Amino acid sequence: MTMKRTNLLQTLPDAYKAMSALESYVNSTELEPIHKELIKLRASQINGCAYCLDMHSRDARKLGETEQRIYTLRAWRDTPFFDEKEQAILALTEEVTLISKAGVTDDTYNKAVEVLGDKYVNEVIMAAITINAWNRIAISTHLQPALQK
Repeated sequence: MTMKRTNLLQTLPDAYKAMSALESYVNSTELEPIHKELIKLRASQINGCAYCLDMHSRDARKLGETEQRIYTLRAWRDTPFFDEKEQAILALTEEVTLISKAGVTDDTYNKAVEVLGDKYVNEVIMAAITINAWNRIAISTHLQPALQK
């Protein structure tokens, strides 16, 4: 087990406030609540953020997300469990999260716009950017999930 590091809220409250403002913006968008959680879960899986995976899997369950979809999210392309909108969202989220590999490809972007529309695509991008930032904060500071009893 890794040791907990500094607490960003305590050491850089203005930075934490700015991140919280970005999260508030994402929460004010037209993104469906379950879409937000799928974005957060998929990016957190890719980044290996245990804290965020714990938090957002619980949040997704509260919204009615099934265990089956949560467990198979990593292999979403190989299941019939995610609709066309969700597939576009997940593909875009993956490419934003793994931006250094190939950027966001025209195929993924154009498919997302075709299925979701311009505004929704940009909201997905902002949600993906935000959770990626939170993942990096949690991982860098060794933020750990609490054991649920």
